[in-house]
Amino acid sequence: MALSFKHSSILLIIIFGLFIFISNSLKLDLNKNRLFELNKNENDINIINKNQNLIQKNIKNLNKVNNKIPTNQEQIYNEILIIVKKGQTFSKILDNISLKNEKKFQIIDSINKLFNLKKLKIGQKILFYLDNNKLIKKIKIEIDFKTDLVVRIDEEINSQIIQLETVYDNDSKEFLIKNSLYSDGKKNGIPDEILIKLIQLFSFDLDFQRDIIKDTSVSVSYQTIFVEDKSNSYFGDLDYAKISVKNNELEYFKFITNEGYTDYFNREGKNVKKSLLKTPLDGAKLSSNFGMRKHPILGYNKMHKGIDFAAPMGTPVYAGGNGVVEIAGRNGSYGKYIRIRHNNGYKTAYAHLSGFKKGISIGKRVNQGEVIGYVGSTGRSTGPHLHYEIIYQNKQINPMTLKLPSGKVLKNEELKRFEKNFREIYANHLNNLFE
Repeated sequence: MALSFKHSSILLIIIFGLFIFISNSLKLDLNKNRLFELNKNENDINIINKNQNLIQKNIKNLNKVNNKIPTNQEQIYNEILIIVKKGQTFSKILDNISLKNEKKFQIIDSINKLFNLKKLKIGQKILFYLDNNKLIKKIKIEIDFKTDLVVRIDEEINSQIIQLETVYDNDSKEFLIKNSLYSDGKKNGIPDEILIKLIQLFSFDLDFQRDIIKDTSVSVSYQTIFVEDKSNSYFGDLDYAKISVKNNELEYFKFITNEGYTDYFNREGKNVKKSLLKTPLDGAKLSSNFGMRKHPILGYNKMHKGIDFAAPMGTPVYAGGNGVVEIAGRNGSYGKYIRIRHNNGYKTAYAHLSGFKKGISIGKRVNQGEVIGYVGSTGRSTGPHLHYEIIYQNKQINPMTLKLPSGKVLKNEELKRFEKNFREIYANHLNNLFE
């Protein structure tokens, strides 16, 4: 009996231990399953978060791409560039584009309220934007390098003047003349517009055919202008210019006077302008001087009462000084001829012209450097050239030996302002050269 009880107790202990083991095993599996579910949920959350981030990133990239892609309206526009030719009017240009007369006149009327279409110039650019149905939706007229006139055409026509953003910079160059101011300037990267201004500036003091020698030094500073939405750069005023010939230095600085005029002065405040130009055209070659010579057509010696400049047909001719046109028409062997009356008893004459600038007529007031006509070979002439005379008290005199008085001289507060101004210009010029 005692043995049986002992065996029964051991059996109960074993059964109880087995129960505890099984119970703990079940709890362990349950916790493991819970832990697995928890990890699974965390993984799902991470995957969701990653997907959300990826979606957000794709949305941003899509927005970037959409910003780069033109709108459907812009995509269907076809651009047509028209460059105004001689004799073309805006009305004639519109005739070449399918447009009802009523709409055509509405467009012209809308533009004329902001810009006189009669002032369209040869070479001016006009852009037309057409949709796929070849209907004009927009017109852009370049008024100048930094101003556009834009016409939007829908049920209504809206025109507006747009001023484009500009950035100004300064360039400085220095070089020696080996052949000519123009050719060596081009080799040194100076633009045509600046070279023309440089020649005009020094034409008051220099005869470029006779005064310029090899190794003449040239130093120049000028404005470069960058305009939004345009690939080309543009060029503004000369700020500084110096030409050194032997021991003679001619140096000028840009300055805006008290009257609001932009002009050029030396360090003493004396104006570059003289009463009359010695050379009234650009890039010309002196072909015949003042004095006795054998006439190329008549064949005998005859007094040549002016100087001749050989130049290509159509080269612009400038007024030698401020004055009033006395004659503009044919004048015997002179051919097409202009004579201008200036102050203090001086006159200038221009002969063998191919034609006159529009608006030049008797009584017309002209300013020094203004285009008045074009080189030709009319009258008694062997080829394209300008015959130029300076007349004093009704007698022709030699332009090359004439000592001409200077223009304005700065004084007092204006001179002090100029002195401060030219020091800044010169410092900037040196900085640009040697930076």
